[in-house]
Amino acid sequence: MFKNKSYIGISFIILIFGIYAIPKIVERIKNDKVVQGDRLDSVNPTTTEEGELIKIGPAPKFQLINQDNKKVTNETYKGKVYVLEFFFTTCPTICPKMNESMLLIEKKFFGNRNFGIVSITIDPEHDTAKVLKEHANLLGVKSTNWNFLTGDKAYIFNLANKGFNLYAGENKKVAGGFEHSGLFALIDKNGNIRCRNDEFGNPILYYDGLDKMGVRNLQQDINILLEE
Repeated sequence: MFKNKSYIGISFIILIFGIYAIPKIVERIKNDKVVQGDRLDSVNPTTTEEGELIKIGPAPKFQLINQDNKKVTNETYKGKVYVLEFFFTTCPTICPKMNESMLLIEKKFFGNRNFGIVSITIDPEHDTAKVLKEHANLLGVKSTNWNFLTGDKAYIFNLANKGFNLYAGENKKVAGGFEHSGLFALIDKNGNIRCRNDEFGNPILYYDGLDKMGVRNLQQDINILLEE
């Protein structure tokens, strides 16, 4: 007797659920809304809540000379969002791809006075201001906010390795004589290094300048910082 009542109770619950839920399911199928967009949007492992980016800490201060033989410092970019890289003009391996990625970024934000690019050579003995000027012209750089910087080698290596933790080293056994990462640093208007999270929820720290997805993510996050 008790078991029969239990079956009746369960059947009643299922009936009520069917009356309430089935019309809504049918409506979603008809409107192609089986999975609502807001539910998809809430699953976003690459940024923090509300599209905010992780703050890693203040970017190191620097003072170097650009392709026009003018002094450029981190204060030059105060109030601007900028992307920073370490490279060298005679690099036969990853630098051409990095140049290509930076040109895409330049084109995307060309004319925006609140955005800039910093490219620091790790071979300053060869990459003088004049050489950097020629390199910029060869690439077809148009933005006045893209500075190619040179200076003392020890100072630059210290800035790369201890300041930004972006590896740069001299190695006569490798093509070009230098080693460095293909990563780009993203700095906000207040001079802080910023980034998104990876798929596991960990800060990526820097963006892969050799990867299309990395460049696309960087462009998206530049937009976020420009709107802050």
